[in-house]
Amino acid sequence: MQTIAVLGGGIGGLATSYYLCRNPQVTKVIVLESSSRFGGWLWSTRRSDGAVFEHGPRGIRPAGAVGRNTLNMVEELGLEGEVLPVTYSHIASKNRYLYVNGQLHKMPSRISELLRTVPPFSRPLLLSVASELLVTKSKEDDESIHSFVSRRLGKELADIAVDSLCRGVFAGDCRKLSVRSCFPPFYNAEQRRGSLILGMLLGSGPTPVISPGSLAQRSIKESWAQWSLRRGVESLPESLAEYLQQSGKVQLHREAAVKQIHPSASGWKVHLEDGVVSADHIISALPAKALSSVLPSSCQPLIQQLQDVSSVTVAVINLEYEGSILPVMGFGHLVPSSEDRGLLGVVYDSVPFPQHNRPDGQTTRLTVMMGGAWFQEVFGPPEAVTDEHLIARATEAVQCHLGVTTAPIWSRVALQRDCIPQYYLGHFSKVESMRHFIRENNLPLSLTGSSYDGVSVNDVIFSGRTAVQELLGTGV
Repeated sequence: MQTIAVLGGGIGGLATSYYLCRNPQVTKVIVLESSSRFGGWLWSTRRSDGAVFEHGPRGIRPAGAVGRNTLNMVEELGLEGEVLPVTYSHIASKNRYLYVNGQLHKMPSRISELLRTVPPFSRPLLLSVASELLVTKSKEDDESIHSFVSRRLGKELADIAVDSLCRGVFAGDCRKLSVRSCFPPFYNAEQRRGSLILGMLLGSGPTPVISPGSLAQRSIKESWAQWSLRRGVESLPESLAEYLQQSGKVQLHREAAVKQIHPSASGWKVHLEDGVVSADHIISALPAKALSSVLPSSCQPLIQQLQDVSSVTVAVINLEYEGSILPVMGFGHLVPSSEDRGLLGVVYDSVPFPQHNRPDGQTTRLTVMMGGAWFQEVFGPPEAVTDEHLIARATEAVQCHLGVTTAPIWSRVALQRDCIPQYYLGHFSKVESMRHFIRENNLPLSLTGSSYDGVSVNDVIFSGRTAVQELLGTGV
């Protein structure tokens, strides 16, 4: 492999380039990013008074192979001194709320709370869990998350808890999202063990083996639930870009939108606004739809399948209030679609990460998430909605849900268009057939990023690693 072009300079493209440039088989990596900055949805505002606000992902989970993999990368980049861990014993981990029937309800977090009826549920959750062992296995290839949970744990849990969870994680509708693609451990647990509970206890199948470095070992020992970085999560892509810059192997290009790619004798010609880049292989970390619009017409079946992967727009509204204004302490609250279709949830940022508050004078930072799968229905077309309207709707929710009567002293709107891909029913077979088409036609092309194998920061970084391993056939 002489030259590899990586399309997209978000966390997926940067992580892919990181694994490429650490491999001796690769001589040159060219990263093409259409916008003026690297990092994609990992985007932090650092105010001059020391406050930090996130406009995308905030806490990153350390759990599992993919979590360990990210922490290993953080350590290799020399960022371990910047890590802000939140342990399982922290109030932000123990207290998570749902806003149902006009009030906040703490989600059960202790065994004793599972044994008794805790509102908004009408029966002890342990009953749902115990009866799950008796439910027969589905023979279907795929199923919506709502249908899967209703069948195994009851409709009430699906309508309230799982509906809210899917809005919090995917900004999506659990009645349309695929359980097989969004929660593979759930699907595999049923397939292999006949039960979610047995799957959790006995394991639901092989997982990748990633040996933990000293930071990942520390996360296990100290029992971290999530972590961030002192200057915000954008420090991760910034450090990656710096590492790549210094490697001597990588050319980083901003404002280099790919217009078209064409096959050539040695691989591809990548056409930009102001020139052409030649590459032996392309790894695309672009959203599926963006890739579909630049492929040659000879890739028609692949183009069609890429266009079928849709995504949703989320309005992220950061608010800062003077003083300590929260009626409860915890990570935040989620809102089921039956309660308010437009409002997904509110994160109480100052609780898990007080280090991101400005150092002088007490303030409370909140993030209100709105829209997602319901954006168009509630707010109309994204290009027509105003910041003022979104801020008014967010502050009204804070007043109504948390009883906060004062106005925020600072606010910021980030309208994240098409930021989270939606894995609808049959997503796994769509992705399989995309990769089958690429193999059958011997295309020097790899697919990575959030459109295919998981939307979390950890999943996206790991999919970059996997793409490089599959391409070069060696460990990373």
